[in-house]
Amino acid sequence: MRVTVVVPSAAGLDAESVIDGVAVRRYRYAPRAWETLAYTGTMASQASGLRGLAALAGLVTAGSFALRKAIAHDAPNLVHAHWWFPGGLSAIASTGNTPLVTTLHGSDVRLAKGRSVAVGLMRRVLNRSARVSAVSEYLAREVASMSPGQDVQVAPMPIDLTLFTPVESAADRARFLFVGRLNAQKGVADLLHALARCEPTTTLDIVGDGEAAATLRALAVTLGVSDRVTWHGVRAQAELPALYRRATALVVPSDKEGLGLVAVEAACCGAPTIAYDGGGITDVVHGPDVGWLVAPGNISALAEAMSEAVANPAERNRRGAAARARMHERFDPASAAKRYVDLYRQVLKHA
Repeated sequence: MRVTVVVPSAAGLDAESVIDGVAVRRYRYAPRAWETLAYTGTMASQASGLRGLAALAGLVTAGSFALRKAIAHDAPNLVHAHWWFPGGLSAIASTGNTPLVTTLHGSDVRLAKGRSVAVGLMRRVLNRSARVSAVSEYLAREVASMSPGQDVQVAPMPIDLTLFTPVESAADRARFLFVGRLNAQKGVADLLHALARCEPTTTLDIVGDGEAAATLRALAVTLGVSDRVTWHGVRAQAELPALYRRATALVVPSDKEGLGLVAVEAACCGAPTIAYDGGGITDVVHGPDVGWLVAPGNISALAEAMSEAVANPAERNRRGAAARARMHERFDPASAAKRYVDLYRQVLKHA
C-alpha cells in the first residue's frame, strides 16, 4: 500500500518530506506569518479575527488545489480526510469520482453543533463520503443527532505502545496530572477547585498552554494552591511518559472530549484516569474497573475521587493495570490499522 499525506504548511516545515516511508506534501495557504492555524490546537480561536478568517479561507481553498494536484499526480484509489472541516470540505471540492473516507475527531463536531450553516456543510461532506468514521461512540452519537440516518463507524486512533509503557516503581503519592489545551472547554478551573479541597500535600502537574493560562494561574493564587501546582507548558510527546508514570492519576475534567487520547496514553503507562462522565472519555474509562467517573461539574465528587486514589494505592494500581490491559486491546496500532484496511476494502469493493 502506498500512502501520500497532503497537509498544511507551517514555519520550520519542509515542503516535502518522508516520514517512516510515507510521503508528506505540505501546501502554502497564506503569507508565512499567517500560517499558524494548523498544529497548534487554536484554529477556532484564531478564526475569530479578520486575519484568521482570511487564513482559514486560504487553508480550505489551497487545500482543495493541493489535493486536486495530488490526485492528478498519484491517481489514488481513495482519499481519506481527517476532520470534516477543513479537510473534508477541501476534499469534496477536489476528489471528483475518487471515493472519499472522512474521519471525525471531536473539535470538528463541536464546531458544527448548534450552528445551522456548519451542520449543513458537515452533512454535505458526510453525504459525499463513501464511509464515515468517528474516533469514539460519543462522537458517532453526536453525528447521528445532527445528521439522522448517517452511518458512522467507530474507529479509534492508535497509540505508540513502544513509547507509552509502565515502570516498576510506584507513582508519587498525591501527585495528579493534567495534559491538554488550557481553555474553558478542558475544565482546568474545576480541577484547581478540586485540588483546593484535597489534602495540602496533594500536588498537580499541568502540561499544556492556551488562552486561559493567565486566568488559571491567577485562580490558583486565589484558591491558595499556587505552590502546589507546577506549570510545565507544552511538552514534546516523548516527555509525557515520565509524567504519566509518576502521577497518582490523570485528571480529565471535561465532558466534551472527542475521545481523550491522553487517558489512553496514561493508562498505557499504568496510570488510571479520573474524569467527568461525559463525551468520548467514556469510551476509555468505562467504569470503576479502569478509573473513576464523576458527574460533570461536580467538583466535590472530583475531589473525593482524587482523595480516594491517594488513600487506596492498591485499588489505584489495580485500576491502572486493568486500564492498561484494555487499552492494549483497543488502541494497538496493528488493530487500528486493520480496522481501516477493512474499511478501505469495503469502500473499494463498492466503488
